[in-house]
Amino acid sequence: MEATSEHDGGGSGAGDYEALMAALMANRQLLEAKVGINNAMFAASDLATSQLGHSFVVGGCEGQKTIDGQQMPLVLGPSTKGAGEGGGGTGYEALVAAVKAKREWLEDKVVTNSAILLRGFDVRDAAEFDAVVEALGWPDIRYVGPAPRTHVHGRIWTANEGPLEQSVYFHHEMVLIKEFPAKVILFCEVPPPEGGETPFVPSFRVTERALEEFPEMVEELDAKGLRYTFTAPSNNNTGSMRGRGWEDAFGTSDKSEAETRAKSLGMGVEWLEDGGVKTILGPRTLTHVFPGHEGRRIWFNTLVGMHGKELSSATAADGAEIPASFVQRCEEIIEEESIQFRWRKGDILILDNLATLHGRRPSLPPRRVLVATCK
Repeated sequence: MEATSEHDGGGSGAGDYEALMAALMANRQLLEAKVGINNAMFAASDLATSQLGHSFVVGGCEGQKTIDGQQMPLVLGPSTKGAGEGGGGTGYEALVAAVKAKREWLEDKVVTNSAILLRGFDVRDAAEFDAVVEALGWPDIRYVGPAPRTHVHGRIWTANEGPLEQSVYFHHEMVLIKEFPAKVILFCEVPPPEGGETPFVPSFRVTERALEEFPEMVEELDAKGLRYTFTAPSNNNTGSMRGRGWEDAFGTSDKSEAETRAKSLGMGVEWLEDGGVKTILGPRTLTHVFPGHEGRRIWFNTLVGMHGKELSSATAADGAEIPASFVQRCEEIIEEESIQFRWRKGDILILDNLATLHGRRPSLPPRRVLVATCK
């Protein structure tokens, strides 16, 4: 702060002091409350640091945002301390040990921060990634959906194998299925030379903003529910982002068995003359409140991704068409709230699937990102 001379203030120093003291006294309670909040934040920061111990160090990345006081994603790197104490190395063995040592803490952070980026560990391939997934201790859940994928190792699959020049729109994994994963874990084996980011969105922010602009529409659709239809071919078509065939999706070529499995997932089916199938899902709510997520209304739907598309539709459960202007604005809000970073080799991104939408930007080849889905 610069000193004030008589020439600058006309000799009013005493008056300024009295005015300042009066303002401080008038706002004393507010100032004391703010000091208390700051002290609590520093205490929480110290606690988090002590909990990290010799396992991880907190870092940062480009594109990182702070939402409601939490970093998204929370970036954790290898500690240089404590070899043999759950840290002290950058290889995947050190990461496995650190994950096992801090498993409960990590799970809490996944919910608190919605996304964790493990960066700087020398995780090289699907087998090492699988070892990290196993160390987290979350049960496996089989992927059911339209994206063409290939099993690689253990619990590890390829991410969407559709053309890299196309984008994958924002979605919660398996959002329309009765049993969906709580966590989605992605691993970058080969980072793309350009593009190919995996953006994600804190879904509660989408609901908040949609409610600000379209409160009646949001509440109406939530009360009515949504009805979705999707058409799948018989066999896989990797030339399409949604080209997974129903035989692969349901794990059978028997139509009767496929119908049974579809029903258990909450789907109705209509068989098509070309051998494909139309699946019908709904009603599904527009938003959802999950336990442990601060009562936030999560934008837990795929309205924007399926509305008016070639192979899919999304309408109100009573069949009423949803205004295109509303869908377009929701798409804009989702993009405005998105968070993304450039993939580096060995990166592992853990997403709270109950709290975040995620997608894929168009990419130049090569790009290889693997995925595990967990309960």
